[in-house]
Amino acid sequence: MPNTFVWVLIAVAAIFVFSTIARSIRIVPQAQAFLVQRLGRYDRTLDAGLHLLIPFVDKVRAGVDLREQVVSFAPQSVITSDNLVVEIDTVIYFQVTEPKAAVYEIANYITGVEQLTVTTLRNVVGTMDLEQTLTSRDQINGQLRGVLDEATGKWGIRVNRVELKTIEPPASIKDSMEKQMRAERDRRAAILTAEGVKQSAILTAEGDKQSAILKAEGSAQARILEAEGQSRAILQVFDAIHEGDADSKLLAYQYLQMLPEIAKSDSSKIWFVPTEFTSALKAISAGFGGGDEPVSLKVSPTRKSTAQKSALGDAGAALAAAKAELKSATDDATSSGRTSGRVFDPEVEKGLK
Repeated sequence: MPNTFVWVLIAVAAIFVFSTIARSIRIVPQAQAFLVQRLGRYDRTLDAGLHLLIPFVDKVRAGVDLREQVVSFAPQSVITSDNLVVEIDTVIYFQVTEPKAAVYEIANYITGVEQLTVTTLRNVVGTMDLEQTLTSRDQINGQLRGVLDEATGKWGIRVNRVELKTIEPPASIKDSMEKQMRAERDRRAAILTAEGVKQSAILTAEGDKQSAILKAEGSAQARILEAEGQSRAILQVFDAIHEGDADSKLLAYQYLQMLPEIAKSDSSKIWFVPTEFTSALKAISAGFGGGDEPVSLKVSPTRKSTAQKSALGDAGAALAAAKAELKSATDDATSSGRTSGRVFDPEVEKGLK
């Protein structure tokens, strides 16, 4: 019996020793800090690594995370300067730089940061209207960070960044903003459409203008070239006539060639025959003998060469053919009712007969 009791005491003592040793050895993880109190008072801060504590004298008060922390707070109702209530939720990025101050200067630094953020946010947004609040996120973030960093400095906390997640205006204001945005977009679309139509009209007008100018220049060049061609042709004909020394017989022959063409026209009702044609026809009649006799020139046979005989024969034959063609055209015109069949010169009509 005594032996059993001894072994029990030894076992209890061993357990006590092992538990005491275990309590006196502390391993601190990386990026954390442990605060040690000795007999109820702050003694030291344990960094990452292995540390030994005095059993029943030293006690770990709390462990503090030294990493940067991200805390998102619930949306808060904030009143703007134009008396509109908006819901704003924020995100705070902060880091504990002094574990002792974070534990002993404030009971709960997370709650303290949240309440300080809400009050500062209301003070900042309260000086702005809705439009400024929606468009001044960076300004609000900067002011919040400055105030929070200064206020939390004594708590051993450094505020690195403050962000506004959402800014929710009232439903009626959102509907009005959407209508305003839609109207603005419609106005811009109408302006862009009008600008496009304007540019299209300008380009079309410029194209029509250039086309008309080019057509006019082309037509002018064509007329100039045509006039130059006609001028050269007239000059050549004029020179040829003067060089050939044409007499009244040749002119009368040309008149006879044109009369059938005049008679063929459907619009020919009355023929106007120049008076010069009468004298020319008399000259031809006198030159070729007149009447219904075969055409011949009254020239001494001794003076006629072979070429002259041939030319006079061809001229007489052409004159007879022209007379026949003119008479046929006149008869056709008279029978179809296009002309009266008379020429206003008795001598011409006599010559044609």
